[in-house]
Amino acid sequence: MVFVYAAVGLVILLLAGDALVKGAVNLSLRVGIPALMVSLTIVAFGTSAPELLISIQAAMRGVPGIALGNVVGSNTANALLVMGIPALIAVMHTSGHDTRKSYVIMIAATLFFIALAFRGIFDLWAGLALLAALALALGDSVREALYHRRGARTAVCDAEDPEGADPDMPWWKIVLFLVLGLIGLPLGANLLVESATEIAGMFGVSDTVIGLTLVALGTSLPELATTVMAAIRRQADVALGNVIGSNMFNLLAIIGVASLIKPMPVAPEFLSFDLWVMLASSLLLIPFVFLKQDLGRVWGAILTALYVGYIVAVLI
Repeated sequence: MVFVYAAVGLVILLLAGDALVKGAVNLSLRVGIPALMVSLTIVAFGTSAPELLISIQAAMRGVPGIALGNVVGSNTANALLVMGIPALIAVMHTSGHDTRKSYVIMIAATLFFIALAFRGIFDLWAGLALLAALALALGDSVREALYHRRGARTAVCDAEDPEGADPDMPWWKIVLFLVLGLIGLPLGANLLVESATEIAGMFGVSDTVIGLTLVALGTSLPELATTVMAAIRRQADVALGNVIGSNMFNLLAIIGVASLIKPMPVAPEFLSFDLWVMLASSLLLIPFVFLKQDLGRVWGAILTALYVGYIVAVLI
């Protein structure tokens, strides 16, 4: 039954996260917050809410391995699996899109995160440092988005139609989505963390391993679904941008906030193996960002195989 509880917790998390995004987006637009700001902040935070709640719950329950494993494992899954599987379905023409600046910021965030990890603990000061870096990255994104919107008044800006926006959504439905999201997220996170901890005990593996595999893969499912649809629709910029943005938020926002709730010691295996795999998997995206290389089926097979190999290495 513990696997059923884990699955139920994951489903509740994903549905509650989606409900929270829809409610928050439409509430923000109704009270007059610009759509651009909604897209860059509320949607980004809302889609990361499941990972955030899991990390907070895990930290409070004294299983930091699940909290850190969730983020490190999710970032590795995003770069390898979430980019690999869609490429097996359809070639993603990433060569036609410029994601260089966002990618450089993501790599800088990854290196900063690794440097803080070698302090041996993510505490209050590490959390504040990560959130300060997030504020700088968001500020730069807002400035650049405003600049491009002013420079292209006739262009249709994606930020004008943020994810989950519905101009005709009634107030009662907005409130319902918010309530469902705010109740469902902690409920699902608590259920998943409890089940994951019990599964770790059943199989005699550490909470770190469960965080890196079961929990990380589960919370990467929304990114995988989004990227698969983007590949089918030939929207390579959406696919690559989704992975880059998600990885940056995972490192800076999720661990930043969780570190303020309760200090999280860093297990030795993170420092010797998993953090470097996360960095290496991110660096594998260089050909698609800088070298005008399209992400075809051969690359998709390579990235997917590398992820499978990583999971095997973690479990054995």
